Amino acid sequence: MDLKNAQLQVDDWIKNHGVRYFNELTNMAQLTEEVGEVARIIARRYGEQSEKESDKNKDLGEELADVVFVVLCLANQTGVDLQAAFDKKMDLKTKRDHDRHHNNEKLK
Repeated sequence: MDLKNAQLQVDDWIKNHGVRYFNELTNMAQLTEEVGEVARIIARRYGEQSEKESDKNKDLGEELADVVFVVLCLANQTGVDLQAAFDKKMDLKTKRDHDRHHNNEKLK
């Protein structure tokens, strides 16, 4: 996924369909809600909780996409270039963690 284009696509959608961005606090609450929906699916489908009949048709991909959408909204409205931030983070993690996980006895 090209994050820069994804940010532009979300901004275009907001301008053409969404009236305006919700404020940052509202979007943070929405992000928390969407992450909760992902957690519910994961806990019930892959964890030890039993899955309710009403949850069996929930689409994990759709819920993850909701999380990405709100993250892109927050990046847009706070002036974050998410592509640059992500590239920087991947570079940092690659340098910092290259040997760390290979040497972790818990992962063997």
